Amino acid sequence: MTRVADGLHLATREELSGLPLEVAPRLLGGVLRVETVDGAVAIRITEVEAYHGRGTGDVPDPGSHARMGRTERNATMWGEPGHLYIYLSHGIHSCVNVVCGPDGIAGGVLLRGGEVVEGVDLARRRRQQRKPGADGAVRCAPTIADRDLARGPGRLGQAIGLRHPADDGVDAVSGGRVSLRLRNDLAPGITTGPRVGVAGVAGTSAYPWRFFLAGDPTVSVFRAGRGAVEAAAAG
Repeated sequence: MTRVADGLHLATREELSGLPLEVAPRLLGGVLRVETVDGAVAIRITEVEAYHGRGTGDVPDPGSHARMGRTERNATMWGEPGHLYIYLSHGIHSCVNVVCGPDGIAGGVLLRGGEVVEGVDLARRRRQQRKPGADGAVRCAPTIADRDLARGPGRLGQAIGLRHPADDGVDAVSGGRVSLRLRNDLAPGITTGPRVGVAGVAGTSAYPWRFFLAGDPTVSVFRAGRGAVEAAAAG
């Protein structure tokens, strides 16, 4: 069943050419849709985090993958806006970012959480997949509530079917199998706060670079990163 709301349009590179802090709130309420051989899954975006790169904006971002400059891992962040930067977290979780900013200026917005609005059954099957255990048997995970299908960046990547490294750099605005649609107006109820699980000062209120829809059940529970509490107390 498809429940993509009216009032959306296909995102343009121009809309995504601002710095991540400017673009991040505009993504809320938008829909990312991915078609694969298994079917299509679409997610209404409810929570995002902005990340700048070295030399991006007026404030250095110590929490960014691109804080030290361009590398093989973060190269997509330095490219054309509208592509997706997909990286691997903890060796298993594929996390999805929308590249923002002018070509050659590093920036991305992490999709932290969302509501599955199309392809719920497929998203649930993906989330329930498990690798074979020591005895070789494959067991399904317990039933997953709708609110938890894409609640958190690793879950979102798994539910929507985007994987590192195969999908890193895929274009989300050219009208292909991956499409990003944005609201025609800014979503109501946008709240900001510290980024989730980011270490040190980059995960404190000094960087209120997380944007989310207040009260939405698919938004992550805040968790301070390593050393963030100490950095906040010292600062």
